[in-house]
Amino acid sequence: MYHKPESFELLQKVKSLINQSQQIVILTGAGISTESGIPDFRGPEGIWTKNPDAEKASNINYYISDPKIREKNWALRAEGKLWADVEPNDGHYALVQLQDRGILDTVITQNVDELHQKSGIAENRVIEIHGTTRKVTCLSCDYRDEMEVVLERVRAGEVDPDCPQCSGILKSATISFGQSLIPEDLQRSETAVRNCDLLIAIGTSLAVGPINQVVPLAYQIGAPIVIINGQKTEFDHLSTVTINADISTTLSFVCA
Repeated sequence: MYHKPESFELLQKVKSLINQSQQIVILTGAGISTESGIPDFRGPEGIWTKNPDAEKASNINYYISDPKIREKNWALRAEGKLWADVEPNDGHYALVQLQDRGILDTVITQNVDELHQKSGIAENRVIEIHGTTRKVTCLSCDYRDEMEVVLERVRAGEVDPDCPQCSGILKSATISFGQSLIPEDLQRSETAVRNCDLLIAIGTSLAVGPINQVVPLAYQIGAPIVIINGQKTEFDHLSTVTINADISTTLSFVCA
């Protein structure tokens, strides 16, 4: 359950910080997409909070070693039960206003749903630090394609489709636990934060590293930090303003 903003003054302060900025970097987590129907992971109603076993499907070691986990994962995707048709919400669209005003530099997202791009944020402004669920990749070669291409094979009867190039294991183009993040994405994120004049962290517990370290980095360079989240985060003590409130409502106000 989200809390109401502590005061109208806090919202006005965030709005003022945005209006004074020319190079804003946004960091988003699962909380911005919950209104679109995608549950978060660690919140009170999160996927892993309610069902810790579900975390296994996001662990590369379990995924590689257990065909049953892969088969169940592919079946859920083919049935459209893994967020295939979700749409951006008001929070996503609010951030587009910053882009339209020419003050949004980069969106670093921990999400894999591509809802920022779908809402209208330019592809080259989005860093998908954990990859995307809308693409598929091979764990053994450079094969990469649209997720729907492989899902058609699943619907045709393949329970654990393999790579058409090398017969290797296929998975969504997300970064699972046990896989390394892409160094170029980490470097782009660090560079963006070093050059920003405002960092806004939205819908993230800031518990997952190394990308959570952009917050102390922004603090180190003296950039103001705004944290908007449903619960307290790991780095509230570093923020200029912290708001624990409904994300879409908050963003719709402060970005206008």
